[in-house]
Amino acid sequence: MSQTITKPPLCFFEMDIERRCGFTSGSGTYAHPWFTGLIALVLTVLFYVMVTFLPTSYYTDLFLKRGPTQHAAVFLGFWCMAILLVKRQKLRIQRRALQYDAIPSSHQFVLSSQTADQVVTKLHENAADPERFIVYNRILVAISNLKNLGRVSDVDDMLRSMADRDESAHETSFGLVNGFLWAIPVLGFIGTVLGLGQSIASFSSLLDNQSDMSGIVASLTLVTSGLSTAFDTTLLALVIALVLQLWMTLQKTNEEQFLDDCSEYCMRQIVSRIKILPFEQSREI
Repeated sequence: MSQTITKPPLCFFEMDIERRCGFTSGSGTYAHPWFTGLIALVLTVLFYVMVTFLPTSYYTDLFLKRGPTQHAAVFLGFWCMAILLVKRQKLRIQRRALQYDAIPSSHQFVLSSQTADQVVTKLHENAADPERFIVYNRILVAISNLKNLGRVSDVDDMLRSMADRDESAHETSFGLVNGFLWAIPVLGFIGTVLGLGQSIASFSSLLDNQSDMSGIVASLTLVTSGLSTAFDTTLLALVIALVLQLWMTLQKTNEEQFLDDCSEYCMRQIVSRIKILPFEQSREI
């Protein structure tokens, strides 16, 4: 005799990394900026401590001896990375809600104003805090509208409206990353300007102070040092921005696919089970 395997109820607050670390948990896949900023600060310090103890080379000089813009670009890069990692973890939590049914297991179940409470009960069985899960929150809002107005025909429209709102929130959650991806190359260009300015100043100084060719050649090291700062700052910033842009594109694609899966879930679990009763038909008219 087969036994029915009961899945344990979900609890967003217990699974969410921000909540476990004592920070306020953002809705959906939104990553708390102060939490991710703290992670970025710790990673930046650890990274530079590690680089300091490495043998001197072009790559260590690239991070340590190219001016302050390098440090800022690395910090913002780690901040973006922390945001994307937290969003990835939150997306994994949100996807788990799709593994549970939103309606009673009976194949004869139909959604009407009289059975709406059964759906709400089922969602609370699935999760201790169903409003924290994107797909469940959509359904709860639609069911609440059904209970208040008593019109089953509005459920589909409400679900579509919530889907549009979730898409807008999805775009907003990437706002900080987009800002940092704009700022990182700008930091590289600022480093380029500073390096060129240093190089030009050094070149003018050596022409004024040196009268023989040997002195000029010896002083050219100051000029080349400024040029190294100019080009290396831009190089590092562009590489960081490129990697993070590709990573962000992948994360956005995964979240957009998840939102599509939520819409399909609502269509299969809720909209396909809608039944307008005769007294509701007369009220619609």
